[in-house]
Amino acid sequence: MASFGCTDDEAFDVGLTCGGTVRVLIERLEPPVPWLDALDKVLVAGTGAALVEVVDGPPGQLGAKVVVGEDGAVIFPALAPGSLAPGPLAPGALDDALADLAAGRSATHRYETGRGPDEAAVTLFVDSFAAPPRMVIFGAASFTAALTAQAKLLGYRVVVCDARAVFASKARFPLADEVVVDWPNRYLAQHGAGLGPRDAICVLNHDPKFDLPALMGALATSVGYIGALGSRRTQADRRRRLAEAGAGDADIARIRGPLGLDLGAGSAEETALSICAEIVTVRTGRSGASLASHSGPIHVVPPETQQTEVQQTEAQQTEARS
Repeated sequence: MASFGCTDDEAFDVGLTCGGTVRVLIERLEPPVPWLDALDKVLVAGTGAALVEVVDGPPGQLGAKVVVGEDGAVIFPALAPGSLAPGPLAPGALDDALADLAAGRSATHRYETGRGPDEAAVTLFVDSFAAPPRMVIFGAASFTAALTAQAKLLGYRVVVCDARAVFASKARFPLADEVVVDWPNRYLAQHGAGLGPRDAICVLNHDPKFDLPALMGALATSVGYIGALGSRRTQADRRRRLAEAGAGDADIARIRGPLGLDLGAGSAEETALSICAEIVTVRTGRSGASLASHSGPIHVVPPETQQTEVQQTEAQQTEARS
């Protein structure tokens, strides 16, 4: 483990705006590298994984690794069924790694392991390789192509689904990763269980026979964003139909409709921008207000990451004093 850094004055002298410190774990990789093979296999399959690595701890553990899948399975090292978590996974580390992976972030965490006479501490770095978030668009509408393009720009894997074969074609939506001809409820019955908090469902139909089953199917998933196109009158009628179909108030409250932020959008591209902007605010828990309209940090750091940064600062100060 090597540390590199410079003071603010030194940084200014060479044209940088500020100083800082970076710690680098350097290791030799000599084939075969089983942990890298395990990670590569998961990513090629299109799912996510987290590489959990010891970056500070008792002698002999530096660089020890565990690869964890998004379903919580320990992929490396291979464990017999019912085995305990391997050494580098301190109590609570697996949950932290899965939370980081679900949020698509990488972070460090420090734990008191309780192993050994001195209650040794260990610092783990969680390197998250999250699968791309998914956006399912129900309805081959006039601006579905614009929404697909905007979502692809943000890194989404986009599926366009419509029961009308004449509208749902790859020729009309070349940027979509997949174009499906099917009813929305049947599609979600097959694929909805795989949707999670980072994913989005946008219903762009205006016909109750399409949007009602789409929304009822969406409410049965744990998807993070559900949006439905339509005027306020359409939304009121839609809420009534959803209630009649058995949706509760809490379920209906999950649906964003009219969908999108109030940007004054006019064109299809501007409408797509307003929808994706709202998706980002829902995912991050931000208000969507102008940054100039309020004070406070521009980038919100998750509480667990804030704690980690405090611990790192304290450790660096202790190292400097010693």
